[in-house]
Amino acid sequence: MRTRLPTLVVSLIVVIAGTQADAQAPQAPPTPRTTPPPAAISLPPDFDRVLRDYEAAWRDGDGPRLAALFTEDGFAVQSGSPIRRGRAAIAGGITAPGGPLQLTAYAYSSSGNVGYIVGGYRYPTTVGDGGRFVLALRAAPDGRWLIAADLDNSGPPLAR
Repeated sequence: MRTRLPTLVVSLIVVIAGTQADAQAPQAPPTPRTTPPPAAISLPPDFDRVLRDYEAAWRDGDGPRLAALFTEDGFAVQSGSPIRRGRAAIAGGITAPGGPLQLTAYAYSSSGNVGYIVGGYRYPTTVGDGGRFVLALRAAPDGRWLIAADLDNSGPPLAR
């Protein structure tokens, strides 16, 4: 046992010294793992209309037209912006043309007068996967689907 103790101590010192040296060595930041977005799906015409009307209003910078796609008490929760509630606040958040937004659906569902669309967004010049969104929908009394909540985020950080 006595002859093994010095060997064990020396081994531990080597391991600890190596660990400390590794901790002090500069390391490249980890590259985020990227997975491809889910496959795009086709939507029923009433749901697809919501996305196409959203794209057109955004492209044109038409706040009132975009806000008309929302319920009276709808929410817009967008990355880097304050939460906007109600059509007036949503309309006021659009002050200039937003460019050729492209919305792609990955999933949807509805039951009665509520539904949702999960998807991704990008522009023709977007690098990487782009952002993601969830639209919570509610049918108006006339049957037209309106956005009750628009939740989006800009997506995962790009690899460097």
